[in-house]
Order: sequence, then structure tokens, then C-alpha cells
Amino acid sequence: MGNCCRSPAAAAREDVKSSHFPAAAAKRKPHQPRSGAAGGAAAGGGGGGGGAKRLAVLGEEGCDFIGGIDDKYLLDRELGRGEFGVTYLCVDRDTKEQLACKSISKRKLRTPVDVEDVRREVAIMRHLPRSHSIVSLREACEDEGAVHLVMELCEGGELFDRIVARGHYTERAAANVTRTIVEVVQLCHRHGVIHRDLKPENFLFANKKENSPLKAIDFGLSIFFKPGEKFSEIVGSPYYMAPEVLKRNYGPEIDIWSAGVILYILLCGVPPFWAETEQGVAQAILRGNIDFKREPWPNVSENAKDLVRRMLEPDPKLRLTAKQVLGMYMAHLCFLPTSLQKLFSSVVSNCHCKTPHFSFLFLPEI
Repeated sequence: MGNCCRSPAAAAREDVKSSHFPAAAAKRKPHQPRSGAAGGAAAGGGGGGGGAKRLAVLGEEGCDFIGGIDDKYLLDRELGRGEFGVTYLCVDRDTKEQLACKSISKRKLRTPVDVEDVRREVAIMRHLPRSHSIVSLREACEDEGAVHLVMELCEGGELFDRIVARGHYTERAAANVTRTIVEVVQLCHRHGVIHRDLKPENFLFANKKENSPLKAIDFGLSIFFKPGEKFSEIVGSPYYMAPEVLKRNYGPEIDIWSAGVILYILLCGVPPFWAETEQGVAQAILRGNIDFKREPWPNVSENAKDLVRRMLEPDPKLRLTAKQVLGMYMAHLCFLPTSLQKLFSSVVSNCHCKTPHFSFLFLPEI
């Protein structure tokens, strides 16, 4: 009964349940301190002696306003939770606008790596330009127990849930979703960011409508990169990891692989690389055998299958770029029946266009 009146902001200051997300374990070095270490004590904000130094994640210069989150926003019901934090419905006390607040518990930030990850997440969300395909960060602040990220509210649920509800998407619907995902990849790569955790759970619909905008969320595993730079951290979600991640030598091409996995799932309802264990999934990814025999693949166009193959190309140097996916394939009506592709080709040749200026994504469902 003692907790029934506790505010969401206070709840965020306590440990949240682990989602057993493997990437977090992979990111922590064996020698790094866990519970009971100095970092954890500082983050806890109240364990032990009175001389414990308060953990500053963003610092005053990194906060968009001074004061507690409760001074400016009313935190309401829980919307979701992850390994490090809880997301709440929040209301701006002045404008009454409904938003979402991701509160990251400092008690969970046990190592300098954890702290740096949160700083980088905020920096990346501020760095990326505003886009209709990426959830926008309104403000960031911190108090004694948590870092709070106030973002636009998406009320339409996860892409994952819609896939489950449908079983699988039509080629046209899958193309529309894939276009949004690859546009996000292209925007990130143009601005020197690798997302590193693209999956249906990290895309939310803005509202409940069938044609709702789709937005990328959660840049907690994202990282800045320079051309030619390679990384070795194993991060991400097992089903969506590119083979070069498992080999610990990767660059931005991994995001196209993850988008290709999502496209495969959209078209048939199951992941291309599956096993009972994470080790089995990793082995399946490294083997790279893609099943196009089971239902509904016999009824899927060869052009759609070809796009999947080229996005799931094991060699990152040969894998399609975001620009190629959006241009070469989607602008050439890759998912349309052969008869309509021939009609499209005829129109293009008759107008003497080297590059089509319209896309199959804007044509009606067939």
C-alpha cells in the first residue's frame, strides 16, 4: 500500500525490470563494475555515506531547462519499459499537450559506458534533422534519480504488433513500410549515424489509422561514425544482426541488413534466420540461407525476392545502399506484377526519361 501514491517520476528513480536484452550484456566489459561499485552507488542517489557524489549525466549545460521534470510536466500512465528506463504519457502543464517521457533510471547506469551511451543517445537525437519518420526530441533534463527525454507521443502502437495482427503484409503495404525504414537509414547515414538496432519494435505509428505515419524511435544503441570507420561491439537484437556484427568488424551497412530482415518478416510473417537459441540464430545468420519456398513466398514477386536477397547480401561491400534501395528498386516498381512493370518501362522509354520521377509507392493497391 505504501507505493500506491508514488509518482511515475519517483518510480523512474528505482530499478526497472530487465528485458534480458542481450546487447546490454555484450556492451559491458567483464572487468567493469556492477552493483555495489562506485558508479552504482553514485547513481543510486542515496546508498551509503553522505559523501557520495551525485551522478551528472547531461549536466546543466546538457539540460534544456532547470528544475525537476514534475515542475514542467505531469507524468501519467506507463506506456512501456526497457532495460534502462520507463516511458510515460506526459502532459505539458502550460500547453496541455500530450507527449511521451522516457525516464532513464540512474541506478541502472552502473558503468561509465552506460552513462556515455545515454549522453550519446541524447546527442544523436539532437543532431539528426527533424523528419516525419523519426520521433522528435522536445527536451531533455535530469534530476537526482533519472534522465528524462520528452518526445512526441506516438499512439498507434508498434510495427511489430501490426505484423502480428496481420500475419504478413501485401507487397504494396510492405513496400510503403520499407520505404519509411530505408528513408530513416538514409537520413542517419547522411548525418554520420548508424542506428544499430532497427527492428519492428523500434518503429511506432503516430496514430491508430491504417495509413498512419511510421516513426523510428530508440537511438540508445546508435553511434556516430566517420567514412571508413569500423566497429567491433556486438550490439543489437539477435534476429536482426548482420553477419559482420557477429564477426566484430562492421560499418553503416548493417542497417540495410536489418531493414532487409524487417522486409522479409513483413512479406511472410517470420524472420529469415531462426533457431531455438541465440547461438543457433547467429549460426543461421552466418550460413545466410534464405527460405523462399514456404508460404506465402511462391506467391511473392521475383522482384520483391530479389530486393530481399540484395539487402541480405552477406558481403557488406556488395549490399545495397539506402540510396540504391530507394532509387534503383523502389522507383522501378520492383514489387509490381510483370505486366505492369512492362507498362511502366514503356512509359519511361516513351518519355525519354533516364530516371523515373514517380514511384510505385504512390500507386493504388492491386
